[in-house]
Amino acid sequence: MTEDVRDTVASDAANASPDASTTPLPEPTPEEAATPNPEGDAPAEADSSTAPQASSEPRPEAVDYKDRWLRTEADLQNVRRRSAREREEAVQRAEDSVLLDVIGLLDDLDRALAVLTAEQAAEAWAQGVALTAQRMRDMLARNGVTPVASVGEPFNPLVHEALLEIPAPEGVTPGCVAQEVAKGYRRGERALRAARVVVARAGSEG
Repeated sequence: MTEDVRDTVASDAANASPDASTTPLPEPTPEEAATPNPEGDAPAEADSSTAPQASSEPRPEAVDYKDRWLRTEADLQNVRRRSAREREEAVQRAEDSVLLDVIGLLDDLDRALAVLTAEQAAEAWAQGVALTAQRMRDMLARNGVTPVASVGEPFNPLVHEALLEIPAPEGVTPGCVAQEVAKGYRRGERALRAARVVVARAGSEG
């Protein structure tokens, strides 16, 4: 009796419908496989309309920093130019001072030579003094120092210093230099030492 019951139970289990959980899913057709699944796991593309855009306009801070940098650079260039100009002027003043000392010594030598007689001027020591004076003139010329033309020239307050005004002598035009008391010198286009002169005026003496 027991064996018949077991055979009946086994036969019923074999004829029973298979479990839905173990039933294999039907394979998709080629058409279904080619159709995209809107609910699939494909990564969504980034929406370009919502992505942050890099601004082409400079930030206000950058503009302010650039303006400050340009102003600082301009100030630095001005300081450099001013410093270079001040150095050049200081060197020029120092050179002018030395050249004026040489001119003063040359004046003394010229005055000494001017009072020599013909016999004294022929002596060796006088010729040595004259040679020294000439070498000093050459040194001044190498440094751009040249004498200022005075006698017979129109009075020029830039290069002439009037000491006295006298009636115009014969052959001298009024307003021109009649006599030169001390020779003047210029260095380049500017006066290094003004010539001390006597100026002729219109009218006759008395």
